[in-house]
Amino acid sequence: MICLGIESTAHTFGVGIVTDKGRVLANVLKPLVTKKGGIIPNEAAEHHIGVCSEAVEEALSAAKINVGAVNLISFSQGPGLGHCLRVGAMAARTLSLLHKIPLIGVNHCIGHLEIGKLLTEAKDPVLLYVSGANTQIIAFENGKYRVFGETLDIGIGNMLDVFGREIGFGFPAGPKIMELSAKGKKYVELPYVIKGMDVSFGGILTNVSEKYRSGKYSKADLCYSLQETVFAMLVEAAERAMAQCNKRELLLGGGVASNLRLQEMCRTMCSERGAEFYVPERQFLVDNGAMIGWLGILEYKKGKRTKIEGSWIKPYERTDDV
Repeated sequence: MICLGIESTAHTFGVGIVTDKGRVLANVLKPLVTKKGGIIPNEAAEHHIGVCSEAVEEALSAAKINVGAVNLISFSQGPGLGHCLRVGAMAARTLSLLHKIPLIGVNHCIGHLEIGKLLTEAKDPVLLYVSGANTQIIAFENGKYRVFGETLDIGIGNMLDVFGREIGFGFPAGPKIMELSAKGKKYVELPYVIKGMDVSFGGILTNVSEKYRSGKYSKADLCYSLQETVFAMLVEAAERAMAQCNKRELLLGGGVASNLRLQEMCRTMCSERGAEFYVPERQFLVDNGAMIGWLGILEYKKGKRTKIEGSWIKPYERTDDV
């Protein structure tokens, strides 16, 4: 079986082609890059419309197949930005109807977990899922995907982007903050907000922004201090979830998981507790079509089907709704 997966939840339009043997034949990413410092939903949707056909064609070409060889069309049904989700759903429906290929809608968050398991040796991990809008600690427990911890306000990626905009960076700001933090020499104390396995970033963002406006601290020191603080919170929460679930594997997913300092802190924690740490390569950490295609295959084999009339988007669908 060959599945073409379409990802369009936020700033990236992605098309991946995956086989039921777990082989990724293509993974085309078309991210929106802007100097404005954030995502404007209708502009992101226009970007997706503009690159949609090109991305599908590039993926088919990279996979060295034509659309007639595709057995299943999978798409991100939610959660995500409504404007962006609609473009991916429209593209998936069109391909399904034109070529009479079965359609399946899947949950974006779970896609990150399952592609990580496919591409690493992780068997039953706790997933630390860190992206722009999402910050969750997910595990499969008692026959269901469950959220054991999450942000109580904004996602970590959005928080980093807002602070990046404050200090003059474009979008996305995370990579620039990581680069500048390496030059930081002094830790500036910031609020440390963790409640059980839940975290909160709103107050930290306000505090670090006020410190920057005061002119008393360097950008490098604030970037360094911000990363050290929020990443320590995430690692603490993830370790607590591993203990509660009695799991000995930690898997990273989401665009923010590309941060080398976060990877280093997770690796250290796992080493200290005798656990295994896994992180896929960057193209499978960021939003991508391959993860949507792979999850589509998994759910199709379990009997899930999506009819055209049931292929509406689910912008607010939670991981534990699945």
